[in-house]
Amino acid sequence: MSEETPSLASQEDLAKLIEGLSDDEITTAVKNMGVDQVLSQIAQAMTERFNPNKAGNQSAVVQWDVNVDDETKSFHLVIENGTCTANMGTAESPRVTLAFSLPSFIKFIAGKLDGMQAFMTGQLRLTGDMMFAQQMQAWFDQG
Repeated sequence: MSEETPSLASQEDLAKLIEGLSDDEITTAVKNMGVDQVLSQIAQAMTERFNPNKAGNQSAVVQWDVNVDDETKSFHLVIENGTCTANMGTAESPRVTLAFSLPSFIKFIAGKLDGMQAFMTGQLRLTGDMMFAQQMQAWFDQG
């Protein structure tokens, strides 16, 4: 990571970074930092916030699709045996796929967009096990 790239290690840092920005400004800021790098940092932060006690003995593959202009960037989390690992790219058969525009995804991760509100307003598209998507949010500590 370059020294100019802000840390996205915490939800609070990300929230501060986007405070007061429009969707276009969020998109521009993330593009300037490097979309792939930002998504990789967020995926890694998710693995660090995973709480195996909350997940119990459940396992799942969760895919995140982030739409940037006319391109979809994807990463997925593999949750099994009390661990969570992140992989860039699509998963073969995810239990659930969450699809956002880039600004909506960043707002969601920053805690500035509620998942249910995002779904109800079309900012989040879910494919697969929708009930699991709601339950899975509790597996990750806020940071």
